[in-house]
Amino acid sequence: MNKGIAVWLLMGAFLVAGCEADTTGSNPPEQSESPSRQVTIEPKQETNPTLHWLGSSEGEQVKLYDNREAKEDSHHIFTLEINGNTKDFDWYYLGDMGTDPQVHYTDLTGDGKEEAVVIIQTGRGTGLNNYDIHVVNADDFSEIRVQSYEDIVANYIESHVKKNGDGTLAIAVKAQGQAYNFDYDFDPAPDYEQDELGFGGVTIYRLENQKIKLNLPGSVGISPTYVCDFNVTYTYDEAKNEFIADQIEVEPVENGKA
Repeated sequence: MNKGIAVWLLMGAFLVAGCEADTTGSNPPEQSESPSRQVTIEPKQETNPTLHWLGSSEGEQVKLYDNREAKEDSHHIFTLEINGNTKDFDWYYLGDMGTDPQVHYTDLTGDGKEEAVVIIQTGRGTGLNNYDIHVVNADDFSEIRVQSYEDIVANYIESHVKKNGDGTLAIAVKAQGQAYNFDYDFDPAPDYEQDELGFGGVTIYRLENQKIKLNLPGSVGISPTYVCDFNVTYTYDEAKNEFIADQIEVEPVENGKA
């Protein structure tokens, strides 16, 4: 064989081998991704950067978002998503109080259909702990009113505070016609004139056995000092389309702690 031809054949073999090596290196075999690294669908704020996810119900039928761009004074725009549909709500909110909103999806009206329930902390401080509750119809996004603590106090509760000569307080309470009388073992504000209990420093809502519960302590003094608990259980009034107080239990508090 001619020596020149042999050299060209050898160089051609090297070039073919190099091209095959480059082709193999640039296209590695595809590998299936491990389950721990599977891509998951992010909450709604990934498609709308103005929304910040705050919480979901246990089955994620209900999701709550904070609308970062729409806020005014002490009211705030929240976006509520129920089964893929959304609506904005202008709810009272002073910012992050350290407790995440509670989001539920449960039947509170007894009609066999679930409602969206959102409980938001609205105040926190020394002697203060406040929450608001919102119940929303899942079909039309209408909000079902929950009787306020002010209405409950005005319509169902009577109270009297009297200073005893021994430095204690005599507390007389009537709730839904039931009378309660007890002495509190010291007067936390001897120079403060008060003839009835104060309310509103603590308003804590929760759900229990598909019922709305409210812990509403009564207080004395400016500080305030809590002397008894009013535990309210709500019921749904279909005629009014409203949750109203059904049962009120009164229990004295020891050492002024609610």
